[in-house]
Amino acid sequence: MQTDYKWLKVEVMDGVAVIAFNNPPVNQLSEHMVLEFVDAVQQAWADQGVKAIVLTGTGKNFVAGADITQLVKITDKARFLPLLKKNHEFHNALEMSRKPIIAAVNGNCLGGGLEIAMACHYRVAAAGVNLGLPEVKLGLLPGAGGTQRLPRLIGLPNAMDMITTGKFIKADQAFSYGLVDQVAPAEGLLKAALAAAQKFLSGQMTTATRMASQRFTRLPSAAEKKALLAYGRSMMAQKARGYIAPWKIMECFERGLTADYLRDIEVEMDMFGDCLVSDVAKNLIGIFLNERAAGRLPRIKGLQPAPIKKVGMLGGGVMGCGIAHLLLSNGFECVLWDINEQAVSKGVESVKKTFAYKLKKNKITPQALEELLAKKLTTTTRLEDLAGVDLVIEAVLEKMQVKQDIWKKLEGVCRPDVVFGTNTSALPITEMASVLTDPGRMIGLHFFNPAERMPLLEIICAQRTSDQTLATSVAFARAIKKVPVVVNDGPGFYVSRQLGGLMGGAVYLIADGVNGAAIEKAMMDFGMPMGPAVLSDLTGIDINYHVNKTFEKRLGPRYAVHPLTEAIYQVGDYGRKTGRGYLDYSQNPPVPNPRVVEAVIKYYMEHKVQPREMSQQEIIDAMLAGGINEAAYMIQEGICDRPADMDLAMIYGTGFPPYRGGILRYADKWGLPKVVAKLKELEARYGVRYQPAQLLEDMAASDKTFYQS
Repeated sequence: MQTDYKWLKVEVMDGVAVIAFNNPPVNQLSEHMVLEFVDAVQQAWADQGVKAIVLTGTGKNFVAGADITQLVKITDKARFLPLLKKNHEFHNALEMSRKPIIAAVNGNCLGGGLEIAMACHYRVAAAGVNLGLPEVKLGLLPGAGGTQRLPRLIGLPNAMDMITTGKFIKADQAFSYGLVDQVAPAEGLLKAALAAAQKFLSGQMTTATRMASQRFTRLPSAAEKKALLAYGRSMMAQKARGYIAPWKIMECFERGLTADYLRDIEVEMDMFGDCLVSDVAKNLIGIFLNERAAGRLPRIKGLQPAPIKKVGMLGGGVMGCGIAHLLLSNGFECVLWDINEQAVSKGVESVKKTFAYKLKKNKITPQALEELLAKKLTTTTRLEDLAGVDLVIEAVLEKMQVKQDIWKKLEGVCRPDVVFGTNTSALPITEMASVLTDPGRMIGLHFFNPAERMPLLEIICAQRTSDQTLATSVAFARAIKKVPVVVNDGPGFYVSRQLGGLMGGAVYLIADGVNGAAIEKAMMDFGMPMGPAVLSDLTGIDINYHVNKTFEKRLGPRYAVHPLTEAIYQVGDYGRKTGRGYLDYSQNPPVPNPRVVEAVIKYYMEHKVQPREMSQQEIIDAMLAGGINEAAYMIQEGICDRPADMDLAMIYGTGFPPYRGGILRYADKWGLPKVVAKLKELEARYGVRYQPAQLLEDMAASDKTFYQS
């Protein structure tokens, strides 16, 4: 048979055709590789000298999924389904093959890769590899038999858990489930696969009894299935709200898993098509692609990031300890500095506490944690001890003078190439860097609390931040498994100001007589993790007030603090930290804080405000229009000009519902002329706060969108 393929490596060994997927970096099921794969298998079937087939991968992957850039272009379900059916026919042919096919899972075996493996007659996996069907995370469901073969192999409860969450499992767990038949050391994987092939050839096993589609012993009875699906749907009710794929997956289970596998596959194809052409899938696939492109900026293309091994962490508070956790978890040495030994000791204990979740989930043992801290974490109260670090991250008191004094001292301690990263959430970084001889080495590294869990890293360029500093910072973000979103210096940077633009409209509606509870419910039903009042109580009413005053001072009349905001601030209840804010947290569940209610009533009486009914959609439109307008102003001002990055920042930094694609993708779907019309309506009622950005008006007039393709 032919062995000279471009996207495969093929070798015939003692009558066994070993076909290795070879499409770096992840062995993606791109069209060209699939065509070669089909040809190679057909040649192996036709070659009388080939008695068995082994499928494996190269590098760290077996197959890590399909080429989703092709899927995102599909908008016509009816035209797509015949193509999907051809794919199923090939998978079914693999399973029906009289020549045994063994999957030697050498690395990540995900999505379509696992579906290929399940169509094989035997699966041997290298120890430690990941297996899973993560399609739900892209708004899809497994479309090549996954919803029907997996439950037949591992039972419905385990399959339901894997497919509806998209989580990966390791080889050992896959073996315990029955998904793989054998786990072998990586260096002995091929030998184990060839030995399995010989068992078929010697008659110890037969292909007819090894077909996943024809296994029924793990399937539940009708009554059991009904109960399992009812339980699964109840568990998904909150988490899957707004999504389509999890419910379609449950429908595949409900209507499928019968004695007629081919009919079951028809159900899966139908459900897959529904998901594929949905806005939700387009949005989630868009987010995935945006995330891969995050930080790939023209200004740093081709620049080699400076290597970072040792990082100085200034400040052992909540944020500093969360960042220290990230450093230690990702192989960096961390030097934790604080002002005195008491603060340092407290910081070390706080760092240990950040590992509580990993300890609980057995992702690290207490002994391993102690060894990690002993090996990778050092502490000091002397800035001079940071002389050997490659990067410094500062998370000390939010006072400009304090920060500048530290940076001036460190400039005389650290090498000239060491990047200085400040975690400030409010102070102007350009001003902070002005005390340095080389301000180009300073950059903002804005983590979100809790730093060890929130996926976003907002990277802020000051006016003189060098391209080299930026390139190193982006690479560092990737190294600590963060999504890097690069913006320019300005009040609130991007995320804080954008969130204020979205949620800040609540006070205008409340001051107009709209019930605050209705606003909370509308934003929650829209998909936000919390409404504006609960968010304000969490971050602190006093902090929000001072941020708003800063915006008012630096950005002008559009940002003037509303009189009702002033009145609520003067109440003196600042949120959860004081026990009362918009809500009174001494009650369970919390109730409206009577002191704030009194302040609102007093405002109504002074300004002769009557209660006003607004539909939920009217509330959502008003809130979203303000948020979209704020984004347009920031593009106009040069804070950020990449809509994809801006949407990522809102999703990963504020919890904007991913299934809506981001605030700017939502704007495009709504239609910019409609957004501008809503803003002008709001401006007429509430004033300059809602004055449309010129950029937005121009885009609406010329029928442009934020996403051009």
